[in-house]
Amino acid sequence: MYLLYTIISALLCFLTLKWMKRRRYCMDVKRLDGKTVLITGGNSGIGKETAVALALRGARVIIACRDEEKARKAVKEIKARSHSLNVLHMEVDLANMRSIREFCKTFLQKEKRLDILINNAGMPSVLDWTDDNFSMCFGVNHLGHFLLTNLLLLRLKESSPSRVINLTCSSYKYQKLDFKDLNYNLFPFFTYCRSKLANIYFTQELARMMEGKGVTAYAVHPGYVQSSWTCHYSFLYRILAQVVMFMFFISCEAGAQTVVYCAVSDEVLPHSGGYFADCRPAPLRAFARDSGVAKKLWEASERLVKLA
Repeated sequence: MYLLYTIISALLCFLTLKWMKRRRYCMDVKRLDGKTVLITGGNSGIGKETAVALALRGARVIIACRDEEKARKAVKEIKARSHSLNVLHMEVDLANMRSIREFCKTFLQKEKRLDILINNAGMPSVLDWTDDNFSMCFGVNHLGHFLLTNLLLLRLKESSPSRVINLTCSSYKYQKLDFKDLNYNLFPFFTYCRSKLANIYFTQELARMMEGKGVTAYAVHPGYVQSSWTCHYSFLYRILAQVVMFMFFISCEAGAQTVVYCAVSDEVLPHSGGYFADCRPAPLRAFARDSGVAKKLWEASERLVKLA
């Protein structure tokens, strides 16, 4: 009898966890032949799965990342899985503003189109500083992509209709921005939450500014994903995190589905500036829909990255 209870309990736990991790898959089969896609951090995790999915649809896929060796291995894998030779990598360090400017200069010289920009790369909850003395989370997750997008905006407009997809996280709801201390770097998780909230405001203001200009923008929460973000932490933390991720987090392939959906589906077009999760529009907390804060953050970001 004890064995039977154990088996039933284990089965119930398995089914409950499976139910908790269920996700919609993007069923849109639209082709992307002739389109150019740029994915930051496309060498691993959600970025790599997104690259495979879009390369399968015929897109020219460029993954932008810091580690050239990892990028070469990722390109080889993406080509093999997508059966596409139109995949390449370019080097950029989103923690360094000079690197971003050099990358964009090279990209604009080499590439005549940019149809889909996916700002996927990100830093987890770490206390560190970028080469330009920004907190690592805010500097990479928001400011790096803010500068990159702005420097490539003309090419996006020239390639219209085009899309910008910013990966964010539902943890945005746990913090608000403090404009007296945008470079906040005290508690790691709070720093991360603020950077993800900044992604949402950035998406909203970009959509407002690009209205009628052929560029749409979407903020995507991919879900909590089993990826390599734990590499920034201690060995013991990584072991514990792997157990938790195995039990509760979804696969990278599942996490990429909403990104792919926003990249290819025409259903998202009326929702430019919107927040998406599980392949559909999702509600935001009231404070995260404040257009005044979004505009203020845009102006502050312009000054910080020296665009203003």
